[in-house]
Amino acid sequence: MVFPRFPQLRTVQRRAFHASANCKALSALALPKAEQVSANWKGTSATGGSTKNFIGGEFVESQTTEWIDVHDPSTQTVLTRVPQTTESEFKDAVDAASQAFKTWSRTSVVTRQKFAIELQHLLRQNAEYIANSIVLEQGKTLADAHGDLLRGLQVVENAIGITSTLIGEKLEVSKDMDTEVRKVPLGVCASVAPFNFPAMIPLWTIPMAAVTGNTLILKPSERDPGAAMIIAELCQRAGLPSGVLNVVHGGVPTVNAICDDPAIRAISFVGGDRAGKHIYERGTQNGKRVQANLGAKNHAVLMPDANKNLAINSIVGAAFGAAGQRCMAISVAVIVGDSSAWLPGLIERAKSLQVNGGFEQGADLGPLISPGAKDRVIGLINSAEQEGGKILLDGRNFKAPENYPYGNFVGPTIIVGNTSMKAYKTEIFGPVLVVLQADTLDEAIEIINENKYGNGAAIFTQSGATARRFETEINVGQIGINVPIPVPLPMFSWSGNKGSVLGDIGFYGKGGINFYTQNKTTTSLWRAEDAVGNRAAVEMPTHH
Repeated sequence: MVFPRFPQLRTVQRRAFHASANCKALSALALPKAEQVSANWKGTSATGGSTKNFIGGEFVESQTTEWIDVHDPSTQTVLTRVPQTTESEFKDAVDAASQAFKTWSRTSVVTRQKFAIELQHLLRQNAEYIANSIVLEQGKTLADAHGDLLRGLQVVENAIGITSTLIGEKLEVSKDMDTEVRKVPLGVCASVAPFNFPAMIPLWTIPMAAVTGNTLILKPSERDPGAAMIIAELCQRAGLPSGVLNVVHGGVPTVNAICDDPAIRAISFVGGDRAGKHIYERGTQNGKRVQANLGAKNHAVLMPDANKNLAINSIVGAAFGAAGQRCMAISVAVIVGDSSAWLPGLIERAKSLQVNGGFEQGADLGPLISPGAKDRVIGLINSAEQEGGKILLDGRNFKAPENYPYGNFVGPTIIVGNTSMKAYKTEIFGPVLVVLQADTLDEAIEIINENKYGNGAAIFTQSGATARRFETEINVGQIGINVPIPVPLPMFSWSGNKGSVLGDIGFYGKGGINFYTQNKTTTSLWRAEDAVGNRAAVEMPTHH
C-alpha cells in the first residue's frame, strides 16, 4: 500500500476554491449522481460545496483557513473541499468521544448489538448513494464501488454476533473461589483510512469499536471522504449516541494530533509504508496500541498443470481491477516452466479490458486517483524498461475515452522482468503486472519469501501435493490456492505479515475484538458455609 495513496504526511496546501461551473464539467452520467449525493446528505458535497466535520453528533462547518480540493479522477472537476481540521475542532471531537465513552461503555451489549443490526440494514438501503460517492471521488467502476461497500458490510454483519464473541471465561479454581476474565473496552480509539477503500476500511473499524463499547475518532482520506460522511450519518440514524463516532479531516496536523492526544488509546491504520511507520512509531511512543497495514507485493505462481482459463482470468482480474489500487492486488506473476504458454493469454485478456469512467457501462477499470499517481506509475514503468525489463503490453500512452480527456488513465501494462527492477521491488499501485520466470516451484517459493512484503500470495495448480508444499513453505500471511485475492471473510482476522504489518493484533474477526478490548481478571471468594441459612416464610400473612 504505497504512500502516495495516503498522503497525510505531506504538507496540506491551501488552494483557491472555485465552485462556479465545476459540476458542469462532470460527465452526463456523473452529474445527476453528484447532485443526489449533495442533496441527500448533510456532511458531504459533490457539487462544489464543503465537507463537514462530524463532532458530538453534529455536522459542523470547519472554521479552518486551509482547504484541500477533492477532484473527480475522470475529469479533474472539483467536487468538494475538505478542511484541515483546527486544533480546537480536534479537541472538541476528542472531548465528545471522551464524554460519550462514560455512558456508551456501560451500555448493554444487546443495545450495542442493536446498533449494528440497524446499521447493516441502512447500509443496504443506501448502498447506491455510497457507491456513487466512491465512483465520483475515487474513480472506481460502479460495480467495484459496490464491492468496496459489501466487504465492509460483511464486517458490520459479523459484529452483530458480539453477544457471543465477547463472552469471557470463568472457572472455579478452588473451592468457592472463581477466576473470571472479561473483555472490557479501551476508551477513545482512532481510525486513519486510505483513499483506495473509502467505505470498506471505515467499516472495518466503526462497528468493531462500537460494539465492544469504545468511542471512535475517524479520519478518512482527504482525497475521498464522501463515503465516510454518508456512513457517519447512517450510524446516527441507526441510533449511535452523539459522540460515539466523530469524523475529522486533514493531513499531517490531524494525524499527529491523533498520535499525540493522551485521551486516544488505540490507532487503526491502513495505508503506505512511510505514513504507517510514522504513525506506529509516534503512536506507540505515546503509549498507544497501534495496528498498521502497510505496503504489499503480492505474487501468483502459475504451475504448468494449472487450469489455464481460470488462472489467466483470475490474474488479469486481480492485477488490473480497481486500476491496481488494492493492497491485495496481484502485481507479480511467477511462471514456473515455459512462459510462452501463458504470456499470449495474459496479454490478450488484459487488452480486452475496458478502461473508462466509472459510471460507464462495461467499464472494467477506471482512472488512478490523481495526476500525481498517474505520473508515479508511468515513472515506474519507464524504470523497468531502463533496467532491462521488456514491456509486452504498454499502458503509458493509453488514449483517454472521448468523454474523459483529462482523466488519470493508465492502461493495463505487462512487463517481463527480474527481481532487481525498481518496478518489482516497489509497490506500484497501478494497473501493472510484472512477470517473472522460475524453473521450479522451489525457486518460485524462494522469490516470494525473499520479498520484504507478506500480505498475500496465490498458486494456481491442480495438484494437491503442490498446493500443500506451497502452503507449508510460503512466508506470507494470506494464501490463495486457485484463489487470486485470498482476503479472509470477517469471521477470521486479517493476517498479513513481514513488512506489510506493524503491530501484532489483526483487523476484524477475533483480532478486531482483541484490538478494541483489554482483559480484566477478577478472582473472588464466597464461602458457601458463610451463607445465612434462615428460611423464608411463605404462608399468607395474618397481621402487619
